[in-house]
Amino acid sequence: MAYSPARDTPDKPTIWTVSITRLFDLFRDITPQYAERANIDPIRLGFEEAVQYIRKRLETEHCDAVVAAGSNGAYLKSRLSVPVIIAKASGFDVMQALARARKLTPHIGVVSYQQAMSELTEFQDTFGFKIAQRTYLTAEDARAQINELKADGIKVVVGAGLVTDLAEEAGLTGVFVYSTATIREAFEDALEIARFTQLEARRKRGLPVADTLRAKHTLGDLRGDSAQMKRVRQSIVLFAKSPATVLIQGETGTGKELVAQAIHRESLHAQGINKPFVAFNCGAVAESLLESELFGYEEGSFTGSRRGGHAGLFEAAHRGTIFLDEIGEMPLALQTRFLRVLEEREVVRVGGTRPIPVNVRVISATHCDLESRIKEGRFRADLFYRLSVLRLALPTLRVRPEDIVPLAVWCFKNALASLGARPHENLHAEMQACAPLLEGYAWPGNVRELRNLMERVALFLAAEPLQSLTPAFMLSVAPELATAAPLPDDKPPILPVVPAEPLHVTLARFNNNREAVAKYLGISRTTLWRKIRAGE
Repeated sequence: MAYSPARDTPDKPTIWTVSITRLFDLFRDITPQYAERANIDPIRLGFEEAVQYIRKRLETEHCDAVVAAGSNGAYLKSRLSVPVIIAKASGFDVMQALARARKLTPHIGVVSYQQAMSELTEFQDTFGFKIAQRTYLTAEDARAQINELKADGIKVVVGAGLVTDLAEEAGLTGVFVYSTATIREAFEDALEIARFTQLEARRKRGLPVADTLRAKHTLGDLRGDSAQMKRVRQSIVLFAKSPATVLIQGETGTGKELVAQAIHRESLHAQGINKPFVAFNCGAVAESLLESELFGYEEGSFTGSRRGGHAGLFEAAHRGTIFLDEIGEMPLALQTRFLRVLEEREVVRVGGTRPIPVNVRVISATHCDLESRIKEGRFRADLFYRLSVLRLALPTLRVRPEDIVPLAVWCFKNALASLGARPHENLHAEMQACAPLLEGYAWPGNVRELRNLMERVALFLAAEPLQSLTPAFMLSVAPELATAAPLPDDKPPILPVVPAEPLHVTLARFNNNREAVAKYLGISRTTLWRKIRAGE
């Protein structure tokens, strides 16, 4: 579960979303939920056209972060100076998209940007589920891959917006892979980056930043009475007694930064008012900027460098803690330099030669499998062992169902309070009545998704004060709760190899509500209309 620390200025950050496909609609649907926290401006352009447009706007406007996805996001990230956060589909996004595709046909293709999904190969070998995988680098390459799949008899293609649009252009069905939980995660990362850029602006104005670099959350903010959460809290207290590095592993929304802050607050590093906690997302900043942000730079080290140079984050975190999120996204070249900082306890700024001593406790986090990345040559084994002196795996929400209803009540009360509303006296009973819905959902976004969902429910319920919090009302506001079942032993969902349900059966099940059927199948209403016309 990630929280946005208090900002050091009253101004809301500015975030631009960039998309040209159906992702634009998903951005648009989620944006109102962040209206109180950021100024979000949609840009319906892509690739070089988007780059030129953004560069022109940046001449006269300020932007804290850009949110994009897929090949478009990768293109922007390599060409813009402003931080670009790339929304990445989670494993559950992929599995749920495959489940929707399987309801239509057993002939499924997956087209992904740059790299194939190795876990799908193991998945189909284990469960006898055939998936044709393809990768692409450019739009024309994607079009060629989809045409090959069509020639091979593939009927449905799973992928990002560009892929699904090209699939439907080719007469196939496109199943969109991104979920609202994934996009919310990208927005949360953008807000965190915005906080960082505002701190940097504060430094440039010569204003103190120590107060803004304090950890906000404590051990008490890690809620849950399950055995798993009790073990997490015990580990935090234990780890706080040591200055050793900590590697936190867990899915999105499980609370990696919150745990890092709690370790910092519990440790000796947090004693005194000048013990900073610096958080940084390694995957949200262009590679060209990562080195100077982490290690700092000397005056004249590159075009546009600030007069007098710039202290990096390691220097800013001196005598405190630096939290490096998404450590698996750090480029190999920087991994070598980072390892030296860990071993020598000193940094050398970009363009400089003078070593600067730093006394920093390093806590890193990742949602990916670093051991697999080591085998693939994408992460240094020696750095992994140096970072993981202490390791903590955070439990997903779905493996601690006894915590879901209490957490929902807590999040719901907070959401109502922010709206100036009060909960019903029988809130606990009403939420308990919704327990089958809440506990039967897979929660791919974990506690963060639960919190966001409760904020949504609270907003609608506050608008209808006489309305009770019933399961029917909960479903009307959060229809996704009807889409998934609990996953035993935290394993990926197994997609049954059964004949696809005929379309007329699905239509009858939803009383011919075409909008509901399209949402259930994960396709557009236009595609559904075409299928009905074709008599499928």
